[in-house]
Amino acid sequence: MKEKIITFGEIMLRLSPENSERFTQCHSFEAVYGGGEANTAVSLSNFGVDAAYVTKLPKHAIGQSAVNALRQYGVDISKIVRGGDQIGIYFLEKKTSQRPSNVIYNRSGSAIALAEESDFDWDAIFADATWFHFSGITPAISDTLAKVCLTACKKAKEKGMTVSCDLNYRSKLWSGEKANKVMTEICQYVDICIANEDDAIGIFQLEPVGEGTEKNEYIAKELMKRFPFKMVAAVWRTETSITTFKLQSMIYTDGKAYYSKEYFMHILDYIGAGDAFCAGLIYACLQKYDAQKMVEFANAASCLKHTVSGDFNLVTADEVSQLAFSESGNEVQR
Repeated sequence: MKEKIITFGEIMLRLSPENSERFTQCHSFEAVYGGGEANTAVSLSNFGVDAAYVTKLPKHAIGQSAVNALRQYGVDISKIVRGGDQIGIYFLEKKTSQRPSNVIYNRSGSAIALAEESDFDWDAIFADATWFHFSGITPAISDTLAKVCLTACKKAKEKGMTVSCDLNYRSKLWSGEKANKVMTEICQYVDICIANEDDAIGIFQLEPVGEGTEKNEYIAKELMKRFPFKMVAAVWRTETSITTFKLQSMIYTDGKAYYSKEYFMHILDYIGAGDAFCAGLIYACLQKYDAQKMVEFANAASCLKHTVSGDFNLVTADEVSQLAFSESGNEVQR
């Protein structure tokens, strides 16, 4: 049976000042669509995987535009619920030199934020599906969506599906105390967890203080003590100069940590890089790569996303493999 991936979350309209301007000086915005699980679905579809995206969107033209943004990359949009009045919006000032990025959300009252549990028939959604992916952003949107995510995870496990979650803690959406309560329950049904240091601290107050152990490995070990995870993965950037960054990833499984090689890179657009990592990891699992090959592929997918403008990672599996496994790396492809 061909693998079928279901992702669930909120797709938003992203508005960014052009030419890295400040909000207060710009006169026009670049408009693209994106959101954690939508980004993952697009990446997987570009890799040739059957990926479906579940959300709720208005029936009006802006809602349809978001649907079209997914459809053009081959994402299955047949399970999207239509209704409500608004689509979530986020405003992004891109990081430039020492000035950090800045995000302002305008998503309260969006169609998905006001969705009801009855909007989602998980038996029908999961028909023939083999994998369910979501992020910690989705249950943070509303109390109802927290319940919906829990129900979906339980249903997925009943059906023998693999469940993956990118913790993706957002302090602007909920408190650490509430995130801890909600995600502690949900994570009982998760097989693969993607978590970095900020997630571990923000959600589980898990300070990486293990002596003699690299912090991401320490976090992974501690999370596996608390939850029935089969794998914990992490990807992180380290600033090496004002304009360059180092990217590396780790997965921890079967009692061992596996680290990717490092990439030194300039960043065009970092939004969606974590989602690209998730897609790379899911794809590598579906291909039954060994653990070292998994982390190399996922890390390379995240690296390439930094070179693509917008939320979506518009690269193929062959291009990721070329970077991850080929000696020729980023030479001209003739």
